[in-house]
Amino acid sequence: MATDIKTAADHGAQLKALLAQQGILIAFIVFTIGFAFSSDRFMSADNLMTVLRQAAIIGTIAVGVTVVVIGGNLDLSVGSLLSFATVLVVDLHDKIGPAPAMLVMFVATMGIGAITGFLVGYLRLNSLIVTLGMLSAIQGIVLIYTGGQNVDIREQDGTWFAVFGRGYVFGIATPIVIFLGLAILMEIVLRRTSYGRKVFAVGGNPTAAVFSGINRSRMVFTTYLISAFAVGCAAVIMGSRVMGSQNNVGQGYELLVLAGVILGGTSLLGGSGSVLKTVLGVLILAIIQNALILMGYPYYTQWLVTWVVIILAVWLDVASKRGRLFTTFN
Repeated sequence: MATDIKTAADHGAQLKALLAQQGILIAFIVFTIGFAFSSDRFMSADNLMTVLRQAAIIGTIAVGVTVVVIGGNLDLSVGSLLSFATVLVVDLHDKIGPAPAMLVMFVATMGIGAITGFLVGYLRLNSLIVTLGMLSAIQGIVLIYTGGQNVDIREQDGTWFAVFGRGYVFGIATPIVIFLGLAILMEIVLRRTSYGRKVFAVGGNPTAAVFSGINRSRMVFTTYLISAFAVGCAAVIMGSRVMGSQNNVGQGYELLVLAGVILGGTSLLGGSGSVLKTVLGVLILAIIQNALILMGYPYYTQWLVTWVVIILAVWLDVASKRGRLFTTFN
């Protein structure tokens, strides 16, 4: 009898460990199979490619935000920064050419990321407050720059700039290649380099990291530069695909990006997470949105689903830290 109880306890512990380590992968498989039965069109090659293309912009940004969150901070300014970067690269395309426009855009975008990184990393200001403030400030800059008007590329059929949003690399859409390529690169950096180990250390225990000789301020600063670079890559994809930009094109993206990061298992408390699992989290959101549309639900229902996903993901994250799903109040 005692042996049976011990065996059951061991199986329960193994199941708990499996869910903690591979829960997002299991959820991805379950969602994919479930929606495959809900719609005949869901598993078609064209639809799956559409899902990946739709996830590319959010996923590219989420790669950078994952690094910031692992480092123990938040970045809620990415939506406004996407608006800024997309407007800038599209507006400058016809004025100075696509290559110089991209260069200027990346410099300006990473400059804003440097300001955020300085405020959070060196001045030690709260990242939530700083990035919320930057969200408003950047959107204001976009409106001042454009005068409230949308921008467009005039000769849309005669520019090589279109390859980033509409082109293909060995039969795979370029946005997907950029998204997955950046994700794999950042996963290698985080897992296989001393820089990555320092990011995890700073996010997990800042005090211990400092006593270990790690420059905490510098590490936080660089995570925001990486986040800004990822936003710049996403802006190139978006501007190239649409060949134009509204001045609020990135509005709401910060919510979707954060949902994908949290769903991927990156802890809001810092010190743990995975870029590749963030990719799965973003793909789950894209699959849910695509399936809802295929099943005839209105577009706005995805916001309700996103809210539920965020709440569940945060709840499970906190529960894993305290060792139980519920807590009691005395």
